[in-house]
Amino acid sequence: MYQLYQAPGVSLELGWDIILPILGMVVLLGFAVPVWVTLGFGAIGLLVFTDVLPLSLFGESLFQGIDSFALIAIPLYILTGDVLVRTGLSNKLLDVAEATMGNLRSGIGTSTVLGCGFFACISGSDAAGAAAVGRITHARLVDRGYPRAYACALVAAGSCTGILIPPSIAYIIIGLVLGISASTLFLAAFVPGVMIMASIMITNITLNRIHGYENSRAPFHFRHWLRTVWDARFALMVPFIILGGIYSGVFTPTEAAAAAVVITIAIGLFQGTLKIGDFPRMLAASAKVNGVIVPIIAFSLPLAQALAVLNVPEAFVFAVTSVTENPALIILLMIVIFILAGCVMETTPNIVILSPIMLPLAQQIGMNDIHFCIFMVTSLGIGFITPPLGLNLFVLSGLTGESVLNIAGRAIPYVLTMLGVVLMLAFIPALSLWAL
Repeated sequence: MYQLYQAPGVSLELGWDIILPILGMVVLLGFAVPVWVTLGFGAIGLLVFTDVLPLSLFGESLFQGIDSFALIAIPLYILTGDVLVRTGLSNKLLDVAEATMGNLRSGIGTSTVLGCGFFACISGSDAAGAAAVGRITHARLVDRGYPRAYACALVAAGSCTGILIPPSIAYIIIGLVLGISASTLFLAAFVPGVMIMASIMITNITLNRIHGYENSRAPFHFRHWLRTVWDARFALMVPFIILGGIYSGVFTPTEAAAAAVVITIAIGLFQGTLKIGDFPRMLAASAKVNGVIVPIIAFSLPLAQALAVLNVPEAFVFAVTSVTENPALIILLMIVIFILAGCVMETTPNIVILSPIMLPLAQQIGMNDIHFCIFMVTSLGIGFITPPLGLNLFVLSGLTGESVLNIAGRAIPYVLTMLGVVLMLAFIPALSLWAL
């Protein structure tokens, strides 16, 4: 499938000037030092010890790294998701999902996953989807017969679609780092994102039949479905405007995010579910989330630049291809690296640090740049339900009081299912390149 070509050998001598900053980063992460501090320490350490770039460029690189029009979309999508929850529009989306899938034997569980997909079409964030959908659906799932830990695992897995179904903050970041249009990535990611959502639904249906968690099949009534859709018309209008505007070329992703904020706020004010007094709390909550993401991006970029100047990406490609030239084995190696990285670090620093290093390796085996982005983000998405980081696991644990390890154990079937989709995406490029 992929044709490997031999690149000129590139060597990199790993002296203590490189090893010490990297070891320092590992130690700091082990002591739970904030990621952005750890990345900043690593970047400054590399610059000081290797003298590969002037230290005076560090501050300039920080500013240039976040001085991007595309990054404006991140706080806007976060704010849109918050408005969606505060106005009750997220409840309307879940009502549509239940009316659509409720006739299945596992209707509540399957509709919960579909609701996560709806929310992903607006917020672009996993944790936001897990918190919003978890608050609404967990008690309902338990009432229908699902064990508490399994209900948490189902919502955590379904919320992984937050960074996989466009619009996605992860695709905005990887597009910025690798110089690829976010609109192109959004279009390419649609089918893979839906595949992940469908795989989670199928897994839940299978487990439900094995264990008999839920048997609440209700007849499908077309009039009831139409009435539910009509009641949710304003909520459904938001993802339609976002995705329709981006795919039609009317909006850039950033402009679509701005339009989504304005529309959701206008709907909330019009319906009386949002008051002027709510704005300070909404803006503060969104600023806190954005304040976690943006510093990581800012401090990751100088580190990535230092690694690039030191020829680390080229040396990594040469090291891997000197061991094996089998494209299939190289792809499997990349999957292992992405999943392990997702287990111990958040998606944002993984993207900023790993994508410039791994892209040359993907290109070495003939992988298209867009295919690589979809493949990488989907692989990293599994990390949201795998310990020890497993952000979605901690969100659901905080909401319900259920043990993180109990939720993680129940999430194992979903991890395996998502891994199967990752393998399909890796070895069938057409699934990611269908729109090109």
